[in-house]
Amino acid sequence: MRREGSAFQGVGAVFVKELSDNISSVRMLMLELLIVLTAMAALYEAIAALRQNTAEDPFLLLRLFTVSQAPLPSFVAILGFLIPLMAIGLGFDLINGEHNRRTLSRILAQPIYRDALLLGKYLAGLATIAISLTALWLLVIGLGLIFLGVPPGGEEIARSLAFLVIAIFYAGVWLSLAMLLSIVFRSPATAALVALGIWLFLTVLWPMLAPAIAQAIVPPDPRFAALGLDTPGTAIWTQLLQRFSPNDLFGEAMLAVLSPTTRTLGPVFLDQIRGAVMGAPLPFGQSVMIAWPQTVGLIACTIVLFVAGYVLFQRQEVRA
Repeated sequence: MRREGSAFQGVGAVFVKELSDNISSVRMLMLELLIVLTAMAALYEAIAALRQNTAEDPFLLLRLFTVSQAPLPSFVAILGFLIPLMAIGLGFDLINGEHNRRTLSRILAQPIYRDALLLGKYLAGLATIAISLTALWLLVIGLGLIFLGVPPGGEEIARSLAFLVIAIFYAGVWLSLAMLLSIVFRSPATAALVALGIWLFLTVLWPMLAPAIAQAIVPPDPRFAALGLDTPGTAIWTQLLQRFSPNDLFGEAMLAVLSPTTRTLGPVFLDQIRGAVMGAPLPFGQSVMIAWPQTVGLIACTIVLFVAGYVLFQRQEVRA
């Protein structure tokens, strides 16, 4: 049977309804408070450390995102840890919640295709996270202007905007995963637990397992170990395996964008630094090129997870 009209008919209606529900929900309010309070604590420590050298650092605004003071990590590190929680909190019951409320069949009885329902829910969740991150980004810039008294330059604004865009892509990965699990599992509690388990494995356990696997693939060379150096082959495999984690891709992209002096990611070889002026900042375009593979990896992961959920949802039986 051939479809009538556009497959995306009704995306706007689903998007507006879901966005309104997300923004006004108590769940979203609690997630926003968690991120804001934790991030503001890290930002307060960074401002206290940076007020002593406001005239020396040409990239003072960027330092707000990357400076860490014990016991708190940097602002970027906190976001890398909390953004997945926000995305999972929004996406773990996108589809199975409709199943359990017995409203999915009623929605699909309207002139709305499954494509439009799935895309509208996903875009609404991503827009909710994007609005929250944009507000947090503006808050950081505003507090930096108030407490540091140094207006940011054009390149600083461009780099911080790149940080915002990559953070939204990073959230899209975890939102796609949460939505996929909400399609696979009918129980929201099961979907949430599996999503949190995957997040903990990729964020906490995988960085510890990747070096061990790399050493099994390429055993360390005693000649390099005697000099206190990592074996190049082992280091390359370690970096390659760690990049299976979205958190590692996000961290590398942030390092390239927010640290202008970063010239390469991972092991550094002599041919990469030959002729380079150490400590000199790179132009914004070259920093973006360094972070581009990680950004594309996040986008590709989002697309793969979304397509997997789309295929499963199209094959799923919906009963009244």
